[in-house]
Amino acid sequence: MTLDQIFAFSILAGTLGLFVWGRIPYDVVAMLALLAGLVTGIVPAKEAFAGFGDDIVVIVAGALVVSAAVARSGAVESAMRPLLPRLTSANTQVPVLVAAVMVASVFTKNIGALALFMPVALQMARRTGTPPSALLMPMAFASLLGGLVTLIGTSPNIIVARVREEVLGQPFGMFDYAPVGIAVSLAGLVFLTFGWRLLPRGRRAQASLQSAIALADYATEADVPPESPVAGKDIAALQALSDGGVTVAALLREGERRDAPGDDCLLRAGDRLILAGEPEALEGVVARANLVLHAEKHAPDPTPEQELAVVEGVVTGESPLVRATPASARLAERFGVSLLAVSRRGERIAERLNTLRLRAGDVIILKGEADRLPDALATLRVLPLTEREMPLGRSRRSLIPVLVLGVAMAVVGLNLVPVAVAFFAASVILLVVRALSPAEAYQAVDWPVIVLLGALIPVSEAVRSTGGTDLIAGWLSGAVEGLPALGALGLIMIVAMAVTPFLNNAATVLMMGPIAASLAQRLGLSPDPFLMAVAVGAACDFLTPIGHQCNTLVMGPGGYRFGDYWRLGLPLSILVLLVGVPMIALVWPLAAG
Repeated sequence: MTLDQIFAFSILAGTLGLFVWGRIPYDVVAMLALLAGLVTGIVPAKEAFAGFGDDIVVIVAGALVVSAAVARSGAVESAMRPLLPRLTSANTQVPVLVAAVMVASVFTKNIGALALFMPVALQMARRTGTPPSALLMPMAFASLLGGLVTLIGTSPNIIVARVREEVLGQPFGMFDYAPVGIAVSLAGLVFLTFGWRLLPRGRRAQASLQSAIALADYATEADVPPESPVAGKDIAALQALSDGGVTVAALLREGERRDAPGDDCLLRAGDRLILAGEPEALEGVVARANLVLHAEKHAPDPTPEQELAVVEGVVTGESPLVRATPASARLAERFGVSLLAVSRRGERIAERLNTLRLRAGDVIILKGEADRLPDALATLRVLPLTEREMPLGRSRRSLIPVLVLGVAMAVVGLNLVPVAVAFFAASVILLVVRALSPAEAYQAVDWPVIVLLGALIPVSEAVRSTGGTDLIAGWLSGAVEGLPALGALGLIMIVAMAVTPFLNNAATVLMMGPIAASLAQRLGLSPDPFLMAVAVGAACDFLTPIGHQCNTLVMGPGGYRFGDYWRLGLPLSILVLLVGVPMIALVWPLAAG
């Protein structure tokens, strides 16, 4: 073993140890690894930051932006709406939600697909009494399985494609993963449909700051325009659009007011409604019923230079808004903000917002230009809450993000443009058409993952360039000596599965991909099936909550503990191994040629 190889393996071991230790953020660990590579000389200074310009970084960032726009469009949620009333128990809810998340993960980043369906699942659980623990972990695992089907479904697929390009001169294509991914996903779908019973039920979700403040419903004011689909229908039809999450507190028509109108009351164009509900439910009803928030009715359209933002804040005791009405405060004229909704603990608001006298402790939702909002909040003495994002007044539901994603997928699938170019172009188009604001796009990108990729790509290359991957492949070839080719393939998948729960899956593939390709060449076999085995093994992290963001995302809302994951994850991992290895060998012949 050469000195450079000793340095490379020491950095590798230290990086793995710090990842497992978990006390230092993984992006900082990756930067430490890059710094160590520079200090020891195994990473040349001129190549140190090449990873940040790599295609994979552009692809991952672009996929996150596109996924955020698709999620914000509400298209998938609207498509599922006709099914929701029929899903009354976990026996029907689990397979439908698992299948929906799985399909969405084929076309968008898996964490984006999961985040899109989680509110639907939690609302369904509240309505039917199903424990969230029965729904969320199967959905998280389904998002990982669905991501196996296409190049952009999950980061390991993108990274493995890059490794193949380095080894064989040609990357995997958009749908090269589909035969194996579809087979594994279908097997996982069948298992999760029944396997959710292995999970603990009845646990309470972890409390958050949002739940701790336990607000009453927000009240907002909206008008029914002539083109609204609920004009001429009764209030029950409007409330059905939110699955009961929104109620009509009052109806104002031609100068007359009706408090708590009955469900059979017919709505007319020009009616003004006082709606009560959570911001997410209110936003959904406003968008689906094509209502117009009264606060925005006469507001001018923002210029391209203006970026609007929505913020939730508490009216403090020193605020000039205390005992004032929004009309008397002249919020728009003096401060450039609009009052979209108000929530008051212990009371249900049923009066018009313009005439409502605000109190200390009221929680309000304001909308205005992003660069003016901080000054307005400071002047108004409103304390902003940052625990959750406010959709009310922000979302503009549209099919444009779905169409842009479809075009990007099509041009990549037809090999018209590279993946990085397609998703970069899609991200720019979505910004131009204002499907996302620049601030929302930057927020959508998981910057620690970007830093991890950019920093570890040169380190991974150093392990390869020093001959380290060939050395490890030699050790592994000794371990598989005497095993059939199928056994060697299975061992690679097992190793990837064993490592990825304790590392970021991108880091696992960056380190395991070159090793697997080198091992295949040492054994006189094709690298393709071994790279596929690494991709499947690294993407299928079902054993812990820390290896993948999807698993972490459901831990609190589902009330899961660290040890709950292996209950469902271990048998699912075994199933992936039993289905995935033969399918890989069938689709990608092991013999070199």
